[in-house]
Amino acid sequence: MPITVAHIPNLECEAFYFDMERRGIVMVPMEPNEVPGALQRGEVDAGPISLLDIDRLTAPVSTISGFCVASVTRAPACVLLSKAPIDELGGNAIAVNDPDPTALKLLQVLLTQKHGVNDTTFVGTDDEHDAVFLTGNRGLRGRRAVRGFPIRLDLGEDWVEWTGLPFVFSRWLVREGMERQDFLVLQDALFVGQEDWMNNLYKSTGPRNDLLMLPREVLEYVQGMRFFMGVPEDRAIEAFREKLTLLGDTSH
Repeated sequence: MPITVAHIPNLECEAFYFDMERRGIVMVPMEPNEVPGALQRGEVDAGPISLLDIDRLTAPVSTISGFCVASVTRAPACVLLSKAPIDELGGNAIAVNDPDPTALKLLQVLLTQKHGVNDTTFVGTDDEHDAVFLTGNRGLRGRRAVRGFPIRLDLGEDWVEWTGLPFVFSRWLVREGMERQDFLVLQDALFVGQEDWMNNLYKSTGPRNDLLMLPREVLEYVQGMRFFMGVPEDRAIEAFREKLTLLGDTSH
């Protein structure tokens, strides 16, 4: 049986998949919110799981080394665009479109605990709203501005400014019981993919029209990310969980 992994189509995950096809690893396209259920049901063997979803899994899983998606300086793919200054959003409506649950909680933490903004409501993008929250490739495409929403808040940058720590959005998990040889193949693919993908970026000359980004902008974005856990990332997860407790979130 081939190894199957959840394939997230966002730029911050591309490096992980760069070396998989040639190894015969099957990549199953899905959105971030679909990965926990797919792993739980055994539809995939591994994938990147949003940080807040990890503790909610009941199927036996384990991390693959220290692979993660973390922002070190900024996170242009996780932005809040607003009509009014961020500190004046209290009581207003924020439009969301199936966001990553960890990113959404980060937004709530930053608004309430850093900016003193309370009583915001989250609505659909077709409803009337005063701000819009974009994540993933949608966030990159709208990273500069959206007409009528001139104020921009990069959540990764805001978190780093506040805490001095990176922010961990997701970690790679694998189902327990995977054959040892398959695990080693997948682990090596993740290592090699990152290195080869970065090397390929330096050689890239064409724009990424799907993201409205030039090669230089893609490189700058990736240089602000980290894909492997270290001591700062462990501290960042601990700090985020403490702030979730202050938020009254007991689900983590």
